[in-house]
Parts: sequence; C-alpha cells; structure tokens
Amino acid sequence: MWMPTELFWAYLVAISLLTITPGVDTLLVMRNAGRGGLQDGCVTSVGICSGLFIHATLSALGISVLLVETAWAFTALKWAGACYLVWLGLNSLRQAMKPVAGKGPEQQAVGAATAFTKPVSTAVAFREGLLSNVLNPKTALFYMALLPQFIDPTGNAFQQSLFLAAVHFVLAMGWQCALAVLVVKSRRLGVGQGVKRTLNALTGGFFVAIGAKLATQ
Repeated sequence: MWMPTELFWAYLVAISLLTITPGVDTLLVMRNAGRGGLQDGCVTSVGICSGLFIHATLSALGISVLLVETAWAFTALKWAGACYLVWLGLNSLRQAMKPVAGKGPEQQAVGAATAFTKPVSTAVAFREGLLSNVLNPKTALFYMALLPQFIDPTGNAFQQSLFLAAVHFVLAMGWQCALAVLVVKSRRLGVGQGVKRTLNALTGGFFVAIGAKLATQ
C-alpha cells in the first residue's frame, strides 16, 4: 500500500459515505436498469466508475486545479454537464409519457415481464455513465478537494491517486450493481409499467432540475 494504514481507513469511511449518498449516478443506474435490465444498469455503472480514474488522473496532474481556477474552462465544463443532464432528463420524461398503444392489461403485463430481453447496446449504456461522471464539475471539485487530503506527500502522488480511485471504483460498482439488482427484482416480482413510468418521471425531473441549477450557479 502506498499510504499509511490510518489514512487509508479514513478515506474508506469518507468514500463509502459518499458512495451510498443518492445522486445523479445512483438515479442513472436505477433508470437504466429499469430500462434494459441488469446488464444495462451494470454497464452504466462501469461507465460511471471509469470516469473516476479520469478525475483522479487530472487531480494528480494538477489539471483539475487549473480548470477550476480558469473561469472560462470551468464554465464550459459546467454548461456541458448541465446540457447533458437536461438531455438525459428530457429523454426520461419522454419515456414516462410514451403511451403503450394497442395493448390490453394482459399484454402489458407480459410486456413488463419480458422488458429486459432487449437491453440497449453496451456502448450506449457505458457512454451515458461515463459522460454523466466526466462532465460533472462537482466530481472534479470533489476529487480536487478530497484526494489530496489522503495522499502521503512523501510518496508517488499519481500512483496513490489511481489507487484511491480504484478503491472508489470497487465500492461504487458494488453499490450501484446492487441497486440495479433490486430494480430488476422489483420488476420480476410484478412491479409493472406504472412504476417504470414513475421512475422515469422522477429521474427525468431530477436530471432537468439539477442541470438547470448547475447552469445557473
């Protein structure tokens, strides 16, 4: 290990609390698991967690500090992230309002039970997760502020940053995939289109609201 044991345990507690705190990443994984099943949700999580290594690398190289201190660059990142969140939100709202035409109650029940047989492509799920994380300026700020607190200045900062990101990757993957499993099981236990519409509506509204707030901050 490239850091003192007590420093590692302090980081583990902090990052665990951050991981289980509901946010954009959590809702995106749950939405996509409801959209395409366990594969969709877990691949989305892989994309989200892969973005952590990008933030850790930028933080270690000092680019995050430069980005935050350069007003135009930070504003550009903020607007890109805000637009992407709004786009995701509008897509969710569109799915929530889409009518199920020409299907009776029995057919809708069958459709809900088999909805996971046609997940979206892994590339789409991965890209959604990666972009939602990389374009989130709050994640960049978090890594810039938090990681240096747990890095031993006598060691290799780059290696330590990647190690801490790897720990975060494992914890976040475990948590988000567990949430995806819960969503899938709830569907298989008979939770139908109404809950799916509600989840899409809630996540869509949340994404749009967060994107708008991010753009106006």
